[in-house]
Amino acid sequence: MTESDYTGRLRKFIEEVTVYPVSCESLAAGRTDREWLDAVLAGGARIVQLRDKVSKDSSLLEKAKYFRRKTREAGALFLVNDRLDIALLAGADGIHVGQKDLPPEEIRKLAPDILIGLSCNSEEDVKNLTKSIVHNKGLVSYFNVGPIYPTDTKEGLASFLGPEAISRFSRWSSLPFTVMGGIKYRHINELTVNGAKRIAIVTAISQAGDMKNETAKWIGAIKARIQ
Repeated sequence: MTESDYTGRLRKFIEEVTVYPVSCESLAAGRTDREWLDAVLAGGARIVQLRDKVSKDSSLLEKAKYFRRKTREAGALFLVNDRLDIALLAGADGIHVGQKDLPPEEIRKLAPDILIGLSCNSEEDVKNLTKSIVHNKGLVSYFNVGPIYPTDTKEGLASFLGPEAISRFSRWSSLPFTVMGGIKYRHINELTVNGAKRIAIVTAISQAGDMKNETAKWIGAIKARIQ
């Protein structure tokens, strides 16, 4: 991938992404990740993240290759949660990691041209991210603010940031960012008022009766508020 390829993918993320669907098969009302993927892409999603912490490696790689094929056909970005090996083998556009996962600077050694998203759970995380970028331009592509509200997709969490954290966190970095954690459709207005433009969601889509229409509804609602 050339520098222009990376820049183009980042531009697509910044300009086209409003809803950022994240998979979780165990919370998809009996639907598979493949069914989920087909639905959200049909609903207009411009990015998807494969988050699967239970599948065996061979099955996960097979699934990731399916995600890559379908997202490429749809012109959407594809990121893998945590697993750099799976992301590289499947030809994903990027990887999303947390504070205790592989450090972005180590990821860049093996994958100099992919998008890297980093979860930030405190203002200090964003400050540290900003400091690292001063010395490593392009190290991280975007960051995530969360969890905003109580969520069932993360275990062991005792505190939640609230929508007011969005403006506090984002003031420390000029990078694009997403928000995540327990977000429901009714939260869209207060999230966008506080500066959110890209909302990452799991159950609001995965547990919807019609995942395709739910994806389209979210996209339309966010676009109406940020234009």
